[in-house]
Amino acid sequence: MLYQRRNQKVRPVARDCPFCHQKSEPDYKEINIISRYLSERGKLLPQTRTGLCSFHQRKVTQEVKRARHVALLPFVVRA
Repeated sequence: MLYQRRNQKVRPVARDCPFCHQKSEPDYKEINIISRYLSERGKLLPQTRTGLCSFHQRKVTQEVKRARHVALLPFVVRA
């Protein structure tokens, strides 16, 4: 975790959401796109790592869960 000192200003992180730039939405059937936002263990990556806006991060989360229920993605990847 990053800790902030008292008089230190917080700098905003520039985010470039690929879905906003392409004006598209994530879809559960596009496994190659959705799998970019999963770790090697199959866990969802946080918004700070993916660079998505909050709207599309929630959409990706929803679509990953949907793809898992349809058995397009595994729930757990074992090493």
